[in-house]
Parts: sequence; C-alpha cells; structure tokens
Amino acid sequence: MEVKAITKFARMTPQKVRDVARQIQGLPALQAADLLRFIPRKSARLLLKTLNSAIANAENNNNLSAKDLVVSAAVVNQGPVLKRFRPAAKGSAHPIRKSTSHITIVLSDKQ
Repeated sequence: MEVKAITKFARMTPQKVRDVARQIQGLPALQAADLLRFIPRKSARLLLKTLNSAIANAENNNNLSAKDLVVSAAVVNQGPVLKRFRPAAKGSAHPIRKSTSHITIVLSDKQ
C-alpha cells in the first residue's frame, strides 16, 4: 500500500530541494528521517516535515507500522514564482524571482 504527503508552496528553489531528496529515495522511512536530521540545509528540514507527515498518515489512516515503510519516491516540482522588484540606480528596478516548490513523498510497505 502506498501513502503520500505533499507540501505545497515551500519557499525554496526545487533544484536545492532535489539535491537532498535524491539521498533519501529507496531508504527505510526511519533511516531517512535520521539522515535528514543531520543534514545542515533548509531543504532537509522541509523534507523531514513532509516525511514525518507521510509516516503519520500511514500510521493513523492505514494502520501501518513505521518500521515497515520505505521511501519509494521523493518528487520535487516547481511551484509558482513570486516576482518582486528591487530599486536600483537612476530610477530603474532589478527583478527578483522568489521560487517555490511542491514536495511529494510517497511511502510504501516492504511487501
């Protein structure tokens, strides 16, 4: 059985989150959570929150044990880009693009 959790509109570029998401694919869920706790990046904190949500969904909604779960997919998609402008010299403006991400983590039991 597959269980998933989604975090939408996370304020970080998808490229930065994908670097960490690749490291947890295929790992047991509890081992992936331990790994994410010790990675000193903001993206690891975002992924850890989503992973904990997926584990809680599996335990509460589907009566699965956390020990039996494996991270089958960790997908990071691009969200909408917030466009801002910063004042610059001589009355001009420079654009600022604030990227967002949609993080999806899918857990499955070991069967």
